[in-house]
Amino acid sequence: MRVREAMTQQVRIASPDQTICEAARLMAEIDAGSLPVGENDHLVGIITDRDIAIRAVAKEKPLSTKVREVMSKEVLYCFDDQPVEEIAQNMADVKVRRMPVVNREKRLVGIISVGDLAKAENPATTGQAVADITAPGGPHTQSKSQPGSKSKSREQKPAA
Repeated sequence: MRVREAMTQQVRIASPDQTICEAARLMAEIDAGSLPVGENDHLVGIITDRDIAIRAVAKEKPLSTKVREVMSKEVLYCFDDQPVEEIAQNMADVKVRRMPVVNREKRLVGIISVGDLAKAENPATTGQAVADITAPGGPHTQSKSQPGSKSKSREQKPAA
């Protein structure tokens, strides 16, 4: 099975110039914990509820803080034509629960989550991915500089 067959196609996108309050409202509206951040038809980051909590609320930043100030700029993504098994393993390796999906022209076409994997993939594969994602260990990566990140680049890149 390919990622395009398992992913969620309807994806809402935040703008880096939106406020964190607007992003949080959008997350609540669609019942999601993260939003891809797009600017000029490019994926420039991802903002999560954890980004908002750790990088904004914990530091007493105002609700008017721009998404670009707290979003994660390193975006790991996958391609829509990759095998789901490969992405499940990759998500486990990098410990992420969801990943933006782009086509080969690098246009955002969806998002794949552990929940999508659970519905589409072999239960053993999904179970192992979840176990690996949730296993403790590794450095904390919520700081602005994201020490310990698996990548040295701050640009978007495929996770596989």
